[in-house]
Amino acid sequence: MEGLLMVLLVAIPLATVEAQVPSWDRGLRGDAPARYTVVRGDTLWDIAGRFLRHPWQWPEVWRANPQIANPHLIYPGDVVALRDCDGRPCLEVERGRRVVHLSPEMRTLPHREAIEPIPLATVRHFLRDHRIVEHPKALAYVVAGSDGRILSGTGDRFYARGRVEGSGRFGIYRPGQRYRDAASGESLGLELESVGQARRLRQAEEVVVMEATDTHQEVRSGDLILPLEVRALTTDFLPRPPEREIAGQILAVPGGVRFIGRLQMVAIDLGTRDGLAPGHVLSVERRGEWVDEPRTGERLRLPGEEAGLVMVVRPYEKMSYALVMKATRPLAVGDRLHNPRHALHTAQR
Repeated sequence: MEGLLMVLLVAIPLATVEAQVPSWDRGLRGDAPARYTVVRGDTLWDIAGRFLRHPWQWPEVWRANPQIANPHLIYPGDVVALRDCDGRPCLEVERGRRVVHLSPEMRTLPHREAIEPIPLATVRHFLRDHRIVEHPKALAYVVAGSDGRILSGTGDRFYARGRVEGSGRFGIYRPGQRYRDAASGESLGLELESVGQARRLRQAEEVVVMEATDTHQEVRSGDLILPLEVRALTTDFLPRPPEREIAGQILAVPGGVRFIGRLQMVAIDLGTRDGLAPGHVLSVERRGEWVDEPRTGERLRLPGEEAGLVMVVRPYEKMSYALVMKATRPLAVGDRLHNPRHALHTAQR
């Protein structure tokens, strides 16, 4: 699938202008290359990070190249070059011109796909197997397999209690962690893990007969039956800070892992009601350690330190899933989240 990739413009005034305006050495990375050839496996975030100190700021600094037929896409083999554009440093895309000689023989050329903004394969795989619901008590649930079996697999019939309306495919999900607000105790949502898919055969009063059509785990009593989540994954992520001030924390790493690294998915205690949308970038503050105060003997927590960045990929009302884009040290459950701070002399229009 083609991912959105805008050509970047680093509108960074020269160092001779006012001190508060970014300069070459401050707006760009110190080791920013003059030219970079895009390779398969690159992402927009990776390329932006080769030039900018803060890759999440690329929407503030890009500009499409008018000489490119579709300036919103960059492909393997394209060259991103650092140039002077009307007295300002900018990044331009060079696309090689190929001459194709016709011949009487048929040839099949491989499909040339644009590079992705972020590692979408990781996100797709995760969201296929995880989702959040708020009111599981109203959902149908598995009560037994056919012939009295406890476990069922692909091709087996099983029975669920509750109403399952309509035809088509339904998801089979296993209840996981119930997330709650650490301060208020408010329920933020129940995480469900996908077990497989099933089709409805018939409804007999309060029991529905179903057939497992595709499973990657055994179907067990207590598993929930839901319509498949139909929301398509956003592929044109526009990384940006939230429009209003945000404060939250990392709730968990699905799968039970405690310490978190780059490109792992995390659950956070902020959602659409807090103003979050796909593409919003949040800074992670690693909590300071507890120490014994030498004079009083009391326990004292040291100040936290900036430790990484996460990008929201699937927001729900009260919580969201986010992808770790940067981790300068291992992140952990309970680490604080807030708006990324624009460091002095970073790239601006």
